[in-house]
Amino acid sequence: MTEWTETYRGSVAPWECDVTEHFTIGYYFDRLDMAESVLAAEFGLAEALRRGGFTRRFDVRFAREMRAGSAFHIESAAIGLDGGLRLGHRFVDSVTAETVTWVEERWDEAAPIAAERRAALASRLAVWDGPAVEERADPAGTSGFIATARGLVRPADLDGYGRFGLAAFVHKFTDASMQIGAAIGLTADYITSARRGFSTFELGLRLSGTPRLGEPYLIETAIAHLGSSSLRFIHVMRELQTGRELARLGQFGVQLDLDARRPARLADALRDRARRLVVPAG
Repeated sequence: MTEWTETYRGSVAPWECDVTEHFTIGYYFDRLDMAESVLAAEFGLAEALRRGGFTRRFDVRFAREMRAGSAFHIESAAIGLDGGLRLGHRFVDSVTAETVTWVEERWDEAAPIAAERRAALASRLAVWDGPAVEERADPAGTSGFIATARGLVRPADLDGYGRFGLAAFVHKFTDASMQIGAAIGLTADYITSARRGFSTFELGLRLSGTPRLGEPYLIETAIAHLGSSSLRFIHVMRELQTGRELARLGQFGVQLDLDARRPARLADALRDRARRLVVPAG
């Protein structure tokens, strides 16, 4: 196996695009789920991934959007063992060979990796040439957050291991993003009439628990950053009955002019509504 290996090849289907008219983030994670599983099998870590029980973090940087019909592939590699296993994934335009999205994945030190596996991984590390992860502070608690998504875990949410899947987490957070957008005035009617949408350029996803089939969940959201055109949402998913945190997503993006495909300043009315939902970092 070379340092970087192809772990997925395919395309963007029209029904996988969102109101911003590009590949929706949940389907990026659908493909990432496959890439992660393929790489884990290559490294003899499929059983560790299947058992779970450790925290995983995904830091994603979107360099260029993909739209309906885009052909792409994913290349993946182990990139580090400091503080846990680090994996790198790059989404590559299959026509131009340009990397359009970078994903740095980390398994924490609780991941059950045998000593001989760790030694083998150490000899096969690739150089990470993607952007460095920017550490961003979150609010200290969830006071001031509003409810943005709730529901039950359904069979369609489960992955190949029978657990709540990567894509399922992000699809639910997408629901939360649409709700917080509507709360500040970025409604379906506004998106259509003003030709404005929300485009994500950075994600930080932390998975610390897994809801089980039939269990209810709740997502609450606040705004951690409000700029001229930019917003950073913090979404927290909890087990409804116990309040235990299952996952957290930091979502940084801009209001996008859907015709020019460029950032557009938030209208004053939207800024006023957004300001009421800002919760300062702790």
